[in-house]
Amino acid sequence: MDLRTETIRKQIITTKTQKQKWNLKKNWPLHILLLPGVIIALIFQYGPMVGLVMAFQNYKPWLGFFNSPWVGLEHFRTMLEYPDAKQVIWNTLVISVLKIIFQLLVPITFALLLNEVYKMTFKRTVQTIVYLPHFLSWVILGGILIDMLSPEGGLINNILVSVLHIDPIFFLGDNSWFRFVVIVSDIWKEFGFNTIVFLAAIASINPNMYEAALMDGANRWKQTIYITIPSMLPIIIVVGTLSLGGILNAGFDQIFNLYNPLVYQTGDIIDTYVYRVGLQNGDFSYATAVGLFRSGISLILVVCGYWLAYKIAKYRIF
Repeated sequence: MDLRTETIRKQIITTKTQKQKWNLKKNWPLHILLLPGVIIALIFQYGPMVGLVMAFQNYKPWLGFFNSPWVGLEHFRTMLEYPDAKQVIWNTLVISVLKIIFQLLVPITFALLLNEVYKMTFKRTVQTIVYLPHFLSWVILGGILIDMLSPEGGLINNILVSVLHIDPIFFLGDNSWFRFVVIVSDIWKEFGFNTIVFLAAIASINPNMYEAALMDGANRWKQTIYITIPSMLPIIIVVGTLSLGGILNAGFDQIFNLYNPLVYQTGDIIDTYVYRVGLQNGDFSYATAVGLFRSGISLILVVCGYWLAYKIAKYRIF
């Protein structure tokens, strides 16, 4: 019996190998089309990973990777003991978590409201308008926000002074306001695009469920509570759990274009800290250690996120 089982197993393996070879011969042009992307990824994504060795060295550019003195985990210990590094990690976590929460709540709410609009022309117009900010870079949006929020002649402060009769607020120079501006501006830029996912989830709901609820006397509110939202839960769980991988990514482009030394206490995140310490101050080893720490935690969170998405919502990436 064991011999027969082993023979069958070998036959299955042989059949799979032959099938893979046949597929490779049949689809070789598609594999060739992949080569440019693979080469670019190797050069620009994996090639620079050689530089991670700097995190364990007292790197000197004139000595190179192989001759710089080895210091082991010294930079990681310094990072965990240095008050600025702890504050940066805390800022990153606070901003990221708030972004994840509101980038779920706002698009879900907007999708539910937009789903109740019956005039297709108005619905599509609103969708187009709210999608547009997603396609603008933070360089452009940062300049617009700086002008609008300026305490001297900015549109928002002009309204506050003329309508509410209060003193101008330095939104981008006040630690108590900066995080609020960052989170609100990020929601404004991205919620329209994120709404697409939830509108698609709503569109996939079986219309017969709404018809049955209507026959039972359920109004639109009850249909939303008992049909729409429960049917959206799997995709909400998937989007939420997969967002865990970006919990240490608070948005370098946005912060870099909006922050200044006045708001380092609440606005400086890991990516901007690494940029400032590594490129501006020239402390390459310490900056590499901080970046490697962030990448390691992010990798763990990505794996946990995919595992939770599979366990809870049966989501798989292949």
